Amino acid sequence: MGWIVLLPPIVAIVLALWTRQVYLSLIAGLLIGTTILVGGNPILGLRELTDQLVAVFSDPGNTRVVFFCLLVGGLIALVQVSGGVQGFIEWAQNRGWGTTRRGAELLAWGVGMAIFVESSITSLTVGAVSRPFFDKLNLPREKLAYYCDATSAPVCMSIPLNGWGAYVLGLLAAQGITEGAVSLLVGALLFNFFSLGAIVFSLFLAITGAGFGPMRRAEERATETGQVTRPGSRPMISEEVADIQPVEHSKRQIRDLLIPILVMVLMIFVGLYVTGGGNLMEGSGSTSVLWSVGTSVLVAMVLYAIPRRVLDGRPLLTPSDTVDWVLRGSAGLIGVTLLIVLAFALGQVSRELDMGSYVVSLVGTGGPIWWIPAVIFAIGCFVSFTLGSSWTAFAILIPIALPLAQGLEISAPLMLGAVLSGGVYGDHASPLSDTSIISSMSAACDHVDHVNTQLPYTLALAIGAFLLFVVAGIIT
Repeated sequence: MGWIVLLPPIVAIVLALWTRQVYLSLIAGLLIGTTILVGGNPILGLRELTDQLVAVFSDPGNTRVVFFCLLVGGLIALVQVSGGVQGFIEWAQNRGWGTTRRGAELLAWGVGMAIFVESSITSLTVGAVSRPFFDKLNLPREKLAYYCDATSAPVCMSIPLNGWGAYVLGLLAAQGITEGAVSLLVGALLFNFFSLGAIVFSLFLAITGAGFGPMRRAEERATETGQVTRPGSRPMISEEVADIQPVEHSKRQIRDLLIPILVMVLMIFVGLYVTGGGNLMEGSGSTSVLWSVGTSVLVAMVLYAIPRRVLDGRPLLTPSDTVDWVLRGSAGLIGVTLLIVLAFALGQVSRELDMGSYVVSLVGTGGPIWWIPAVIFAIGCFVSFTLGSSWTAFAILIPIALPLAQGLEISAPLMLGAVLSGGVYGDHASPLSDTSIISSMSAACDHVDHVNTQLPYTLALAIGAFLLFVVAGIIT
């Protein structure tokens, strides 16, 4: 089909950044894509669009992510109305945590580094724990969303003891690389320049308070006016959920936050172990996160319904109350759930148009050999950004990059590192990425504001990574 296959994701992304109407932009991109699929008839394209939206739910992994998002809303509502969030804030402040800008930002970065089992859980936990500190210190939610994003996919792919590592090992096995696959992956981590850069750069920002571009302007707005979100913005979680206050008789105990959060994190390992048949590295990430959040919600409901001595034998919340709050919280995340469904559908259409293969064919294998790792990285950035999926970029480029490495005698770990870096870039930076969407939701931030403020940072890191791949291609 030629260059026209690039139109759907590019139109969606450009319109979203230009108009800030992310839902309509995704629908416009989808309609263009489905119209191309059916041969150019817009009426048939509209029918195909509805079929593609329905087809999202034919993929169990997609459906699990949708349910995950709804349950996340219920969990956020429960831990807030219980007083657990306020209890954690008071406990942390009594110990000097999060009382300064640097302390709050380092807390967000540290939580993101500690939870590397699944990118969505990382984003969710960083936002849930850190948002009250950021709001109290008049730090913009765009900055919090950046920490949620910068410590999710980059950390998961730098410490791949999770579904990410299992997925890459599976792709290597599909290429006939079984013996030495783990050592190849470990070697590639040293060349995962974008992920390592994102981690170090976000730490630098937390320590120094440095910044530039739209993020700096957001920080100045929040400091000078106290507005932690842009006036007129549309946070990805409704304010009714983001601003839930504890019930009047709450004792604001830290355990009411920590127990559900710890259950959620620990259940990730249980889910990966069970779905992987005893091997954590082979478990299903989407199944594990759904189990973890669902279990966390159930534990919270039971915990808050148990009569407490400090409340004169009364429960913190009755079973009926907990159900009401779960439903109310889930309703507050209908917007983000719809956004993820639209992003999934656009990804499906782009794959059916075979966009990734077309992009790769544009470059070919000409030119000096030492440029090839950098070119592979650039292609990975483009594919993952336009599709909003690092895993799709991995699947497209690993079968190309590794045979190239072997045939041209280029370092295999370097080429794999280029693929991983390019894929993580899109997962971090793309407005279509479910990780970026969940980061906006977790920080209660407008999604387009999140993308716009972090884009100069991610582009700067991508340019730096590109130059490092050039250097590595020369010296290896």
